[in-house]
Amino acid sequence: MIRWKDKLFVALCSSFHLGYSPVAPGTVGSLPAAGIYWIIAVFAAPENHTLYLSAALLISAGLTIGLGSWAERFWKKDPRQFVLDEYAGYFLTVLLFRVPSVWLTIAWTFVFTRIFDILKPPPGRRLESLPGGWGILLDDLAASLYAAAALHLLKYGFPALFGV
Repeated sequence: MIRWKDKLFVALCSSFHLGYSPVAPGTVGSLPAAGIYWIIAVFAAPENHTLYLSAALLISAGLTIGLGSWAERFWKKDPRQFVLDEYAGYFLTVLLFRVPSVWLTIAWTFVFTRIFDILKPPPGRRLESLPGGWGILLDDLAASLYAAAALHLLKYGFPALFGV
């Protein structure tokens, strides 16, 4: 029988079970992060966007680190169902790359964050081997750095794609 605490942690870690998607659980599970960005971008004063996104990044990163060891005992090493790290990765990408259009920001940052998280360029794969939540989190943050850098390069070369 599963304990209430485990049920709560499963709900949090899996983005309320979206991380159990049979297809692309990281992508499906991280969709609410894009929704959170949309809420911030549309409803918060522009001068507060960075503050709110930083808070969202810190909360999702803190939860990933704090619940990572539990998740690895409950599921396995870097479990597919665990998607809080995808939230942190998305928030880092959107902190580092935004364009005036909220929808273009969401589309580009979401796609590029997912691509680089799946590809895991160096040192992403190596970072996964770190213990507990650190290994779960840091490969996503490394992928987000690549995503933001690639987006800046693409925007420089093709500004019309970004509405600039």
